[in-house]
Amino acid sequence: MDSFEDFNNPQVKALPSHLRQYIVAQHYEHYTPIDQAVWRYVMRQNYSYLKDVAYYPYIPGLEKAGLTIEHIPNLQEMNDALAKIGWGAVTVDGFIPPAAFMEYQAYKVLVIAADIRQLKHIEYTPAPDIIHESAGHAPIIADPDYHQYLSYFGSIGAKAMFSAQDHELYEAIRALSILKEMPDADPAQLKAAEEQVTYCQQNMGEPSEMALLSRLHWWTVEYGLIGTLENPKIYGAGLLSSIGESATCMQPDVKKLWYNQYAVNYPYDITQPQQQLFVTETFQNLIDVLEQFANKMAFRVGGVYGLRKALESNNTCTVVYGSGLQVSGTLTDFIQYNGKPAFIRFTGPAALATDGKQLDGHGKDYHKNGFSSPVGRFKANGGLIIDSQQLDFENGIAVQGTIKNSTTQIITFENCTVTSAGGEILFDPSWGAYDMALGDDIVSVFSGAADKNTFEEIAYRPKTTTYHPTYTEKQQDLHRLYQRVRNCREQIMGHERLVDIWNQLQTDFSEDWLCALEILEILDREKQEPEVAAAITQFLTDKANQQPELKKLISDGFYLIKHPVEQSA
Repeated sequence: MDSFEDFNNPQVKALPSHLRQYIVAQHYEHYTPIDQAVWRYVMRQNYSYLKDVAYYPYIPGLEKAGLTIEHIPNLQEMNDALAKIGWGAVTVDGFIPPAAFMEYQAYKVLVIAADIRQLKHIEYTPAPDIIHESAGHAPIIADPDYHQYLSYFGSIGAKAMFSAQDHELYEAIRALSILKEMPDADPAQLKAAEEQVTYCQQNMGEPSEMALLSRLHWWTVEYGLIGTLENPKIYGAGLLSSIGESATCMQPDVKKLWYNQYAVNYPYDITQPQQQLFVTETFQNLIDVLEQFANKMAFRVGGVYGLRKALESNNTCTVVYGSGLQVSGTLTDFIQYNGKPAFIRFTGPAALATDGKQLDGHGKDYHKNGFSSPVGRFKANGGLIIDSQQLDFENGIAVQGTIKNSTTQIITFENCTVTSAGGEILFDPSWGAYDMALGDDIVSVFSGAADKNTFEEIAYRPKTTTYHPTYTEKQQDLHRLYQRVRNCREQIMGHERLVDIWNQLQTDFSEDWLCALEILEILDREKQEPEVAAAITQFLTDKANQQPELKKLISDGFYLIKHPVEQSA
């Protein structure tokens, strides 16, 4: 990882080390002049259209987030602006695991993919990029009701139990999105990656808490509408950052449904336009629906239900006793009695904590072979009998040994034997000292470790890395033409140079359309070189007719030349 930069932002400074491991440097110098042109085109289109359909005033929202129409945002500028509303931002390498993404939200830090979409994916990209993350998410952060929902969702999502199938689907989607951004992806590889995503989606089994929460996140944070079914406004970042879908989503063939707890029953496909969207009347309703879902989650229900979720996950989770003791590790077995937990067993490294802080002497090194303990009440006339050193539980489990020391949460025995109600040996004296947790019940079970900074020294890392192109000399020549056009627009160079740029573009890069459109925009604004302007207009019109996939992009570009948008200083 590049050295950690906190941008002098309080929220970024507060990030724990296990989240800092996902952060990469933005490397602003890597953005090409074409990248800057893509940003500018999308942002101008967004403002032209979204000023009428976005929930909030788009330009003021951009300004409060430190963004402009004219250039890709600098992370320092964003953090300076976001700090004023209690948020921060960091850049990461594409998709990061959902649990980590949620936790960043809980810390009020926007996760922004450092890369930007290619020109061929200017309308929509399946991969997260800086347009989606910053221009989509950041402008609405200034709304106090919305950013309260966003951070609260993160705190709930960070506790959600996930499954091995969730990880497989995450890796499959990430791999597919990376392939789709490659300019010369092998068709066979692409087909195999698409088939893998489909296979994972169709073999998820019963959706985990994280999978269900991801649906709520998708239908609100990413693709949410607010207002009425007849006249909704956009607030979801996926729509706000897609110049294609932000328009098509308002068509009648995209069903509009009221957002409620049943939205969790609607899966989504990240690679396809949405078949339906959900409308909320208020942001408070989003919090209400989230509360309804959270009340059914293992971290609030606990008990046998929570332990079953931990077993299904087969990943690091934390089990919380009624005494407040937190046990983190991989749960592999439990015994129940009359519908309540009676005994739990963790295999592999485990750790004990209170209030999210690891207890001295009870880390993974000490509990490297696992942890097990009864759960429940002592017998009314039994309890701890000092002369026999035996502890009997109402559920039939018996603990016998010599007490070494004790606290309100843990009793440590030597020469200890633990037996079940049926006489099964649950702990043998030859296994060493026995630390027994105290607590009548399991009150909570949640994903991840209680003290992540000590338990998870190395966070889960994706198996793939995003694609970063290397450019040929000819491609760099095209970049230089784009930069010269920008210099002319910013009056660093005279507009008379545009004729030469156009001629070179015609000779060497006749497949390009965006640079030609930018030249036409300047000539039209300056009322210069009408014959050249007419030639460019005809060139682009012919290209739109010959290449249907460019028709809307070029047509929208023509519209913006005649109806320019500007961002106030």
